[in-house]
Amino acid sequence: MAKLIAKLDDVTMRYGERVILENCTLDVVEGAITCIIGLSGAGKSTILRLLDALRKPDSGHVYVKERDICHLPESELVAMRSEIGFAFQFAALLDSLSVGENVALALREHSSLTNAQIERRALDTLESVGLAHTYDLLPSELSGGMLKRAGFARAVVTNPELVLFDEPTTGLDPIVTHLLTDIIKRLREQLNATAVVISHDLHSIYRMADYVAMLFEGAIIEYGPVHEIRRSANPIVQQFLQGSEVGPIPL
Repeated sequence: MAKLIAKLDDVTMRYGERVILENCTLDVVEGAITCIIGLSGAGKSTILRLLDALRKPDSGHVYVKERDICHLPESELVAMRSEIGFAFQFAALLDSLSVGENVALALREHSSLTNAQIERRALDTLESVGLAHTYDLLPSELSGGMLKRAGFARAVVTNPELVLFDEPTTGLDPIVTHLLTDIIKRLREQLNATAVVISHDLHSIYRMADYVAMLFEGAIIEYGPVHEIRRSANPIVQQFLQGSEVGPIPL
């Protein structure tokens, strides 16, 4: 049986009166890339925020490394988050800092490394995503794909055990999408880490995913190895994968 690094267990979450997740359960297998698919606005990004304890569920449990993180004190949550990298959808770099300073920020705040060691680590991490030459540039000087890669670098500079990618290829051309997909695979291997990826790009998912989970109407309705999901008999899953207007998904 595969070992889990994280798990959502019967989670329900609301934003006001709107139910986002309802009795939602998800396994995150250690060392694998799990991709979460589903309609826009289905709550996929909310799952990432639950895994990083940026949100807390109304009911149910969220486990990371066998700890229920829903009730941890803030001091323990800070320590836990140092083991988790988060690559946000729009990179979320600080405009006033250089790219290198953005990548180094977590090390300055949460490590005892010297300035020289921090700068070396940040530069090496940028080099791992092909951006060593951007160290002294401002985020405003980067293209969309480069911003994404800089966000990746910031997410993994602390050598986390779990990396969360929120729609890493959205709005990018096929060449950059292919590049970012390969970088995600390579970073997971280099770190010997686990990745959870939110994506709508099926070609990218098929290239990188070990497991796929489909979120629909607040719950994971299908989960398994990518090759099994592709031949799923669930008509909702097949309609989504085929991009068809015909099927049980209301349009």
